[in-house]
Amino acid sequence: MVDRSASRGNAGYRAIADALREEIDKGGLPPGSKVPSENELMSTYGVEQPTARRALDVLKNEGLIVARRGAGTFVREFRLYRRRSPARLAESGWGAGGSIWTSDDAERHTSVDSIEITTVDAPDHVAAVLELADGAKALVRRRRYLVDDTPVQFATSYYPEHLVRGTRVAEANTGTGGVYARLAELGHRPVNFREELRARMPRDSETKLLELAQGTPVIMVVRTAFTAKGQAVEVNEMILDASSYILEYDFTSNESN
Repeated sequence: MVDRSASRGNAGYRAIADALREEIDKGGLPPGSKVPSENELMSTYGVEQPTARRALDVLKNEGLIVARRGAGTFVREFRLYRRRSPARLAESGWGAGGSIWTSDDAERHTSVDSIEITTVDAPDHVAAVLELADGAKALVRRRRYLVDDTPVQFATSYYPEHLVRGTRVAEANTGTGGVYARLAELGHRPVNFREELRARMPRDSETKLLELAQGTPVIMVVRTAFTAKGQAVEVNEMILDASSYILEYDFTSNESN
């Protein structure tokens, strides 16, 4: 039940949005429930359609509600996927043939689609990290990750092309243990990783790839994998649907670890 404390006929769109938000926060409008329509808000508060529409737009931009064509507007349902670091990168997993991606939550259905493999001139910032010589190419793997058949992440990984040319790293199916196991077999075992995170609003192409609802930000994670000698063998740029993830990090106070 929507809070009707705002004076009928005098309510501004922000007051209506505040009332709806409060109902969502308190559970009066639970996840998946239908939100009052523009016409219902106009009748309840005695306002014109532009005011009702702006109130709903506020909550759409906050990512709290989503519109479904032909069905109405609904409270957004959040079923978060937990991404565990740094344990997910441990060699005990991929070295034994496990998958980094599926190790996060074994109870969820995970899949990968839209795999694309190309050889390119790496962007300057990637070429610098991989220490590519002038004219040297990078092999790129692009793929989209789904949880319960819903897109949640798009990743673009760069590797020095001369290191992985003609290997399974250049194939869609990299085999058990994934790319890191193949790099280890090639004598370039990843032993150290650096991840940089930032949050931002998505580009239009990212919104389409991840099927993002209005107002949904993304988290960009850039992971670099290093060998024991400090050679960077992968730069992985990941775009995550921020509304779908919990990023979990475990640390120790022992600086030697």
